[in-house]
Amino acid sequence: MLLNAVVNFISFDNILLVIGMSEIRFELKHVAEKPKRRFKRGSKYAPILDRFMEGEHDLVKVEVENRDGTSIRTQLIKLIVKRGLKDRVKASVADGALYLEKV
Repeated sequence: MLLNAVVNFISFDNILLVIGMSEIRFELKHVAEKPKRRFKRGSKYAPILDRFMEGEHDLVKVEVENRDGTSIRTQLIKLIVKRGLKDRVKASVADGALYLEKV
């Protein structure tokens, strides 16, 4: 099945593409070069994991001001995997609270 497409050039850089009843507007801009990617150095949650691993407790409840346990768990799991600690520590959420556990 062929789609009837109408391409309407507003200018060289601004394009309106109509396919059937749908339309998409986009803009092409000339750039000299692609910008370099900027990476954050370290994780802002790394100190939580560091303190837990250095500590003596095998199970702790983590409370972070103005953050819910689920989003912090996601970031901590990424950090745990990145550091190769998946077999040594577990992050989980129960009743909205975040827990770190040494396994």
